[in-house]
Amino acid sequence: TVQQMTEEDKITEEEQMQITMGLIINAGNAKAFAVEAITCAKNGDFEGAKAKLKDADQALVEAHNTQTGMLTQEAQGNHVNVTLLTVHSQDHLMNAITFLDLARDLVDVYEKVAKLEN
Repeated sequence: TVQQMTEEDKITEEEQMQITMGLIINAGNAKAFAVEAITCAKNGDFEGAKAKLKDADQALVEAHNTQTGMLTQEAQGNHVNVTLLTVHSQDHLMNAITFLDLARDLVDVYEKVAKLEN
């Protein structure tokens, strides 16, 4: 059976806004670190690139954990109003995931090209 939410269990609009903004910030940080990783690789700094990819992964984990918390609340019956900001946060997350996947590949390509040139 689905347990009814009590007033204490419900997330306030302000809390929802903070959660949403956290998702946007962490997803944005993940993408920014991925951009930095590509720049490092382009300049031949492959250790720096790998470190930036690791930073991007950590930021993405934080963003994903936030999204998982949001989905868990929804599944538990704590429905929130879907605002443009909420949609925007999900868009940021999906773009960060895609961008990070491509950044990993670009770093690998730059590293392979550098080895071939040496």
